[in-house]
Amino acid sequence: MLTTLNTAYTDTRAADLAWALGREPLPALASLDLELEGAKLQLRLLGASHQVLLEEERGSCSETVACIPGSSTPLPLGVAKRKGDWEYEFAARVEVLTPGSFAGRAQELLALVADHPHGLAGVFPGSPHAFTALLVQRHEGQVHWRTWHAYPQDGHLVATRTRVGVRVPTPRLSPSGV
Repeated sequence: MLTTLNTAYTDTRAADLAWALGREPLPALASLDLELEGAKLQLRLLGASHQVLLEEERGSCSETVACIPGSSTPLPLGVAKRKGDWEYEFAARVEVLTPGSFAGRAQELLALVADHPHGLAGVFPGSPHAFTALLVQRHEGQVHWRTWHAYPQDGHLVATRTRVGVRVPTPRLSPSGV
């Protein structure tokens, strides 16, 4: 789903993004409710980036990547956490692109997400390449999502990957090592 967000572009620098786990739902400009094999998700576009709310029988998870006033947790390159039977993994990277490359990459990502049944993208007023996009899937009992936060004025594209689910047991070796 592709939408134009009716708000000022407040999420204006990749360096201002912060990460938070477990925040309460923030006001959303657009959202998409999904159910994937028993997992209920809400993808939320905020004026300052994104929030994903996940609820399953075994628990819930809330991930926020946004410009959060007063936040002291900058966007990490990676996070791995365990909570009970759950594992949470997050990774982020910043791509620096030339203006021509940026426009092509933005069009490619918006086309991918806009036509996907589990995708949500919002374009901010003022630039067709200023956007936030989310895409989710369920694979082998775990929920995976990717997000993109575009900053065309600086040529920065922040890409994140998240995996949440029940911990996958590690196979144990027998005492003989087999």
